[in-house]
Amino acid sequence: MAHAYTPGLKVTNYTVLRKSRILPLKGDVLVEAGAEVDPDTVVAKTLLPGDVIPVNVANALGIEPNEVPECMRKKEGDACKKDELLAESKSFFGLFKGTVKAPHDGTVESVSKVTGQVIIRKEPMPVQVTAYMKGRVVSVIENEGVEIESPCSFVQGIFGVGGETHGQIAFACSAPKEILDEGKVSEAFKDKVVVGGALVTAGAIKKLISVGARGLVTGGIDDIDLREFLGYDIGVAITGTEDFGITIVVTEGFGNIQMSGKTFTLLQSHEGHEASINGATQIRAGVIRPEVIIPIEEAGPSEGGRKNFSHGLDIGTPVRIIRQPWFGALGTVSALPSELQVLESGSKARVVEVKIEEGDTVIVPRANIEILEE
Repeated sequence: MAHAYTPGLKVTNYTVLRKSRILPLKGDVLVEAGAEVDPDTVVAKTLLPGDVIPVNVANALGIEPNEVPECMRKKEGDACKKDELLAESKSFFGLFKGTVKAPHDGTVESVSKVTGQVIIRKEPMPVQVTAYMKGRVVSVIENEGVEIESPCSFVQGIFGVGGETHGQIAFACSAPKEILDEGKVSEAFKDKVVVGGALVTAGAIKKLISVGARGLVTGGIDDIDLREFLGYDIGVAITGTEDFGITIVVTEGFGNIQMSGKTFTLLQSHEGHEASINGATQIRAGVIRPEVIIPIEEAGPSEGGRKNFSHGLDIGTPVRIIRQPWFGALGTVSALPSELQVLESGSKARVVEVKIEEGDTVIVPRANIEILEE
């Protein structure tokens, strides 16, 4: 039987997930191996050097660059406050003075006799790294960060915007084919991760932000609504740094595409539970998927322990079609022809037969599907 490897989205009721939480620069790790952490637990912190501000003292005082050190009232290493006297010169027998004030709070980093410039470095910026998800610290990387492990239910999306956040799961739609409009949004969604259905409107997103919802998981979103909401085109999908008050995870694609029944049912089984979500998406090398993580208790014997993700395509494998004309359709593999077939474009490729949820069987190139890993 033909066999192929096709990476795909993970939608699983149980797995053990590990996350590395690393500082951008070396700093202090605040937790020890074995510690239990919550999403808001600060696990590491550091200080990022502040921006530098050049001040042309020689030009401001009308003196030669080599005279600048003698005029400085703040020396290298001294702290200064905004508008505090930084340098001073005297002329005409001391009757007139020229002064230079500090443009910002900071520290005098250097005084140059060559250029006549003084460099002030702003105050360092504190950076904290949180755990992001509930779990246990399994290893500590000295001065850099930690690895956190959590048994969880796990859902990957196809696209997202916004960074890491967390909140209790709440449902705005009762079925995966429903459209989430602003009429379904209420004050009860404050601080919640809201689950929709087939499509979310721009009005609903704006209202979710106004009521204070932290996250949204939806089957589809219209690209026009997304552009209207963001105010610009996403272009090449590298997202996750947006800061507009809510994180969005799209599980199926663009347009009115109902959420996978499996995904909807899995999320529904965890209604009221805490979830961590991240909309960060990267579709080039080093693929990053938006995600929903729902920490759960360790699996008991009846659950069979940790499940392994499938690594191959086989009869019965659940898949999603990721190209038109069946983009977003879910189904299972019904056949894997081994011979090459001629496509509409005239090129040849290996194909797969997929029985989609609507009941039809379609034939698509293997490159046009992704496995829904269980």
